[in-house]
Amino acid sequence: MTRVDVILRNRTAVVAVAAVVPALACAAILPFRTAFEHTNAALVLVLLVVAAAATGIRAAGLVAALSSAICYDFFLTQPYERLAITARADIETAVLLVLVGVAVTEIALWGRRHQAEASRQHGYLDGVSRTGGIVAAGGSATGRLIEYVAGQIVDVLDIDDCLFDRETQEVAPTALLHSGTVLRLGREIDVRRSGLPTDSEIELRVQHAGVTYGRFLLIASTRVVRPSRTQLQVAVALTDYVGAALATHDQLH
Repeated sequence: MTRVDVILRNRTAVVAVAAVVPALACAAILPFRTAFEHTNAALVLVLLVVAAAATGIRAAGLVAALSSAICYDFFLTQPYERLAITARADIETAVLLVLVGVAVTEIALWGRRHQAEASRQHGYLDGVSRTGGIVAAGGSATGRLIEYVAGQIVDVLDIDDCLFDRETQEVAPTALLHSGTVLRLGREIDVRRSGLPTDSEIELRVQHAGVTYGRFLLIASTRVVRPSRTQLQVAVALTDYVGAALATHDQLH
C-alpha cells in the first residue's frame, strides 16, 4: 500500500490533525508572541496549510486554512484570547491565510488529478504494449488472448464484464466504433456526460483488413461509467490485436 493510499484510508484522522496542528503551532509561539513578527507566524501557518493540502484531501487543506486563521486571531493578535482583531494588517493577514489555503488546496488537487491521469495513460499504453507483445511472440492460443484482452477492456473502461461472441449477425442497439465514438440506435452519445448505457450491451466489432471476426460485448449494467475518448480508443486498439490474431488463425486453418 502506498503512502497516498494510507493517507486516503485515514481521511478523518488527517482532517483532525489538520485542524489541531495550527493550534499547536500557535501555542508554541505563544510565549514569544510579543517578540515574534506576525508575518513570520503567518508564514509558519501557511507552511502547515500547504502540508495539509499536499495530502490530496480537500477537506484537510480547507480545515487547516480556517484553523490557521482562527488560531492566528485568537492567540497572536490583540486583543489576545479573543476572536476579535483590531489592527487592519492583522485582519488582512487572517483573510489571506484563508485565501492562500483555499488556493493552495485547489492547486494541489489539480496537480494530483493530472498526475493520476498521466499515470492512467501510462497504464493504458502498457496494456496495449503487453498485448502487442503477446501477439508478436506467438505461441498463445487465440482463446487465451481473447480472455486476456477482455480482462484488459474491463479494467480500462471500468465496466462490469466483457464477453466475446463469434456471432455477428445480430446487431446490438449500442456500438463502440473504431473511432472511439459510441452510437446508440445510430446516434452518437456523449459518454463523458451521460455515461455508457446500462440497459443494453455495447458491441465492439473485432475486425482486421476489413473483415469482421467476431465482437466483444461490453456490459456496464450495475453503475454509470464515463470513460474518456482515450480509454475508448485503447479498448478499440486492444481488439485490433485480437482481429489480427484471428485472421492469422483462420489463414492457418
